[in-house]
Amino acid sequence: MTMAARETASELRPLAGLRVIEFSQMVMGPSCGLILADLGADVIKVEPPKGDRTRYFKGPAAGFFATYSRNKRSIALDTSTTEGQKIARKLIEHSDVLIENFRPGLLKRIGLDYESVAAFAPRLIYCSLKGYLPGPYENRLALDEVVQMMGGLAYMTGLPDRPMRAGASVNDIMGGMFGVIAIQAALAERQRTGRGRYIQSALYENNVFLMAQAMMCEVVSGQPSIPYSIKDSPWPVYDLFDTRDGSKLFVTIVGEEQWEAFCRAFDREAWLADPRFATSNDRVDHRSWLIPEIAKIFKQWDKADLASRLEQLDLPYAPVNKPGDLFDDPHLNQSGGLTDIRLPDGGEAKTPLLPISMDGRRLPNRYDPPGIGEHSGEILREIGMSPKDVEALRQAGTIKVAPS
Repeated sequence: MTMAARETASELRPLAGLRVIEFSQMVMGPSCGLILADLGADVIKVEPPKGDRTRYFKGPAAGFFATYSRNKRSIALDTSTTEGQKIARKLIEHSDVLIENFRPGLLKRIGLDYESVAAFAPRLIYCSLKGYLPGPYENRLALDEVVQMMGGLAYMTGLPDRPMRAGASVNDIMGGMFGVIAIQAALAERQRTGRGRYIQSALYENNVFLMAQAMMCEVVSGQPSIPYSIKDSPWPVYDLFDTRDGSKLFVTIVGEEQWEAFCRAFDREAWLADPRFATSNDRVDHRSWLIPEIAKIFKQWDKADLASRLEQLDLPYAPVNKPGDLFDDPHLNQSGGLTDIRLPDGGEAKTPLLPISMDGRRLPNRYDPPGIGEHSGEILREIGMSPKDVEALRQAGTIKVAPS
């Protein structure tokens, strides 16, 4: 991104002036930091001198660092040393928010737990992103898949005898989002009270929140939950259909206006007078006959032509895309939902922006994912250290400074 483009992008920064220190790795903490960074906060990512370990992941986790590190600055700091811990505390003193998602007790060993930090930075909002909120499980380690299994999501996603993880890190990302919500609430409160807060957000409780509607359904209906893979649809038409060219489209026909439009467009006016289909509930009761008949109709159409017809009728539909297909999605590209980004290895890519707009504008990519310690020198100078001090720390191995 050019300097002029960065200056234009910087105008949309609702959280400008907010400084966040991020001690985190993997997905939950970095996603929390990313949202604050995209909203305009100055997010300083503290990495070890060798760099965040997600920089080196391969396989399905290969995109972690590039996805969650834009709009952040990097300082590479050895917090295992006394001098490194002193610098960390000084950084915290100059910050409004701290984010951490390390295993329970790790930061306490180096004097950066909430109780220690609150003693010298009482205005700080300290956000811990964990596996579990306080309670019997709080010292357990957790991953997204672990809490999906114990929280009912894997059961509802897979087959009855084969629970399956959802195809995204839903609890990590939503846990980070709830962290942001609580951080912003605490910042608003601090304007009134002058005091900081200790905030916790957790994977397990996030997953339980996701399952609230299924839990309540059991209460209201008196029936146990059934996985979506075999559950009867509560809607008349809410199904995946084959097309003539071997593709698939997911199509819904729910409301009365949609049903009438479908019947008239596909030469099934007789169904409008059929008492079996008089109401939405009637059509649900006769799905076993209706869905195969609709499948026969759609099987006579190629995917593109059927999609065009459904679009004209204002019927909700969707192709079955793979993640890589989204790079070519016309809506995402024409609406600005994808942004160009330079990766730490010098490669170029596109990445999704936050799924929000402000006054019709998307929150932009201002800074590409940083190199290891790319901003160490400037960050330390901002908190009062001289170039000589920075060089001494570099030579001692306490910090890493990226080449100019």
